[in-house]
Amino acid sequence: MKDNLFSIHGKIALVTGATSGIGLMIARGFVEHGAHVYVVARNQTACAQVAADLGGTGRCIALPADLSSAADRSRIADTVMSRHSRLDILVNNAGALADESIDTFSEESWDAVMGLNLKAVFFLTQKLLPALRNGASADAPARIINVGSIGGLRISGRENYSYVASKAGLHHLTRALARRLGAEHVNVNAIAPGPFPSKLTEGVPDSVKQAVCERIPCGRFGEPDDVAGTAIYLASRASAYVTGAVLPLDGGSVGAT
Repeated sequence: MKDNLFSIHGKIALVTGATSGIGLMIARGFVEHGAHVYVVARNQTACAQVAADLGGTGRCIALPADLSSAADRSRIADTVMSRHSRLDILVNNAGALADESIDTFSEESWDAVMGLNLKAVFFLTQKLLPALRNGASADAPARIINVGSIGGLRISGRENYSYVASKAGLHHLTRALARRLGAEHVNVNAIAPGPFPSKLTEGVPDSVKQAVCERIPCGRFGEPDDVAGTAIYLASRASAYVTGAVLPLDGGSVGAT
């Protein structure tokens, strides 16, 4: 039990938005700990490159797809189920963000963010439920891990209205799915990350980053092992009795301030 408690060795996982940021951190952690990982992203070249890079340390397969497309969501499910009898772990990480003034915020921006951050999560999950159910048992439930945000737990000063609404909706959808699927041995949880290195933070001045860190009780941005370790916990035997939870991963920003 000690050796197997946090093991995901041999598990079949699918991670969306896996070519950068938190999605890549989770995919890398899964591969390095012995899971068979499908990486999903819209950019075919980036998807193939990540699969090649991670494939050097384990099993990783590129599955390029546009999650806003119903046809592509069906293709993802068909591909997984044609190759495996089950799916053990689904990580819904792909997302979008729009910052626009309330006076000019467009319907196009609203719909694009809501479509990817919330609608696509529900309908990809729906398509993959047969595969998730196939391998699930009381002792080894299948796992759905939704990547939300602390923006869905509290309001910042940014004008990213559709983003925070979608992430709050994703947290609540997580609870609704957990309630419905618990009896079928499919656990559904969410991670609500705070600041992590990403494309969004690459151009941020160091002075701004330092000011952000000063407001975080742990005093720093998140690191790859922080999110990989959390995802591995939520995918392993260690969390078999955890479902319907929204776990802040933010150095104490929400819970301790």
